[in-house]
Amino acid sequence: MGEQRVNLVHQQEEMHHFVRHLLQDVQALQYMLDNDWFETGIVRMGAEQEMALVHLDTLKPAIIADEILEELSEYPWLTSELAAFNLEVNMNPHELTGSCFRKTHEEVTGYLHVIREALKKKGAGLVLTGILPTLRKLDLTLDNITPRERYYALMDALKKMQLGSAFELRLTGIDELLVKHDTPFLEACNTSFQIHLQIHPNDFVKMYNIAQVITAPVLAAAANSPIVFGRRLWHESRIALFQQSIDTRTSHDHMRERSPRVQFGSGWLRNSIMDIYKEDIARFRVLISSTQEENSLQLVKDGKVPKLRALQVHNSTVYRWNRPCYGISPNGKPHLRIENRVIPSGPTVQDEIANSAFWLGTMLGMGRRIEDVTTLISWEDVRDNFGKVARFGIDTQLNWFDDKKVSTIELILNELLPMAREGLTHAKVDQEDIDKYLGIIEERTKLHMNGARWMLRAYTKLKNEVTQDEALSTLTASIMQNQENDLPGHAWELPDPNQLGQYKPGTLKVEEFMTTDLFTAHGDDLIPMVTEMMDWRKIRYMPVENEKGILVGLITSRLLLRHYSKDYSLEGPPPTMIKDIMITSPLSTTQETTLIDAMNLMRDNQIGCLPVVQDNELVGIITEMDFLRVSSRLLERS
Repeated sequence: MGEQRVNLVHQQEEMHHFVRHLLQDVQALQYMLDNDWFETGIVRMGAEQEMALVHLDTLKPAIIADEILEELSEYPWLTSELAAFNLEVNMNPHELTGSCFRKTHEEVTGYLHVIREALKKKGAGLVLTGILPTLRKLDLTLDNITPRERYYALMDALKKMQLGSAFELRLTGIDELLVKHDTPFLEACNTSFQIHLQIHPNDFVKMYNIAQVITAPVLAAAANSPIVFGRRLWHESRIALFQQSIDTRTSHDHMRERSPRVQFGSGWLRNSIMDIYKEDIARFRVLISSTQEENSLQLVKDGKVPKLRALQVHNSTVYRWNRPCYGISPNGKPHLRIENRVIPSGPTVQDEIANSAFWLGTMLGMGRRIEDVTTLISWEDVRDNFGKVARFGIDTQLNWFDDKKVSTIELILNELLPMAREGLTHAKVDQEDIDKYLGIIEERTKLHMNGARWMLRAYTKLKNEVTQDEALSTLTASIMQNQENDLPGHAWELPDPNQLGQYKPGTLKVEEFMTTDLFTAHGDDLIPMVTEMMDWRKIRYMPVENEKGILVGLITSRLLLRHYSKDYSLEGPPPTMIKDIMITSPLSTTQETTLIDAMNLMRDNQIGCLPVVQDNELVGIITEMDFLRVSSRLLERS
């Protein structure tokens, strides 16, 4: 859940105070490790469920998280997230044995039922997915941040550390996304299902390295985040999006290396968990501080277990995909955990529990078989696997032990699933649960159909049938329906746009319907060239922009018809360039304009298109054909 009592560091004295506590925490943790203070003889698992909230009529983000938190305030398991359209549920830790997976499954399902009932009263629902398909860039303004001091402090601190002029996203998949944002709030796109495994300190190095090795194949099976702002990108776009969204670095004309705060790691863990904490403190400056006075060194001298609040606050601002965690068990003894942050939310609760069983079982099984995994595969191959899987998911060819090249499907089916079964069986997990949850992974892999592949297929099909916004809305509605039925993702049918129920496009924005793949002219282009371009592309309206992308005019098919039909013999030579005949001050609109307002503007001014601009820069166009497509779809569903 994270330490909420934090604030932005404003004065040097405040920074020094926090850093002293941070160093005390490091020393206290080392003392506890050296003197065997940690809990032994038990292995626990835990989980955190993140989700997106949407309005049922538009399927767009619902900024009502605080309202739901207030209504459900008696439930300690429900907590806030960075964005006011997200929530998080924290499950109880369970001993990793017996019916632990079934209990977690029932717990998550029960919690989500309570939240869904509260959301229905507000005309909203929840979606479990790595990145909400209907999320728009305009939703990611600081107006939509959850009003907590911790979140404001974190955003302000990252903004202050920014070296460039903006935070940038650059991803290429089937489509391409190149976009800037003025805050690190793009981080709020991501939702995940985080899994925790309690590890004995003596085994931490060995098990952490195993966690790094199996991250890629586990992520390949679980990938569920291929769509960002309507673009089909990486199979697990969360990986790049999270790193880039809060990346304060910028490009330089020198080769100095700077690490991103979101990272996979820089090499094998060799000595103890302390290596990670010390590297992160040395490499990443303090972003926020906590308002606490715990003297952890004095507490350990008194034989008391400290909470290490300063260390936990700093650890919460460095986002390793396999994050080390310190905690205190109900019996008062400290413990260590590995938190797997790489697995996305969804497609269903069953799938999430299956992903958990796969990761936990493989961790235990490989831990039983292999004493030092670093002797079997290079760190460079492990890091390379992670990057490739994020891009290509279950289609990836992996580097594996003894320098083998193996397909992800072959590796999962032939090596990792048997290993996971062995690990869970040795932990005395109920055989029925092992068969059920690992069976989902097996069927998913055999069918080559994880959440990412289903979503890409579904969205591509829908894009060929309806507008982009309706495709994204239909996709989201289908995900929600399948999740409530808790049918494993590999068994989902492709969605039908006629299934979309309460969808009301009139309340939406121009951004959802405008065309952004533009063909444009420049003022000095020859009229015959532009005429041919419009004929080739079968378009009736072509914006005219200058070299900076600023809208300067508009050419229509009527203008060209008038030009070619006019007799210039009495007026001298005919115009040759577009700037001589274009509309020089075309009526335009913005992305935030509602669809209804845009339609009324076109009707009242008797025009067939509206260029869409942001700070005078051309970003899209919306035409009468776009409205015709929307209207025809509404008539078909009526």
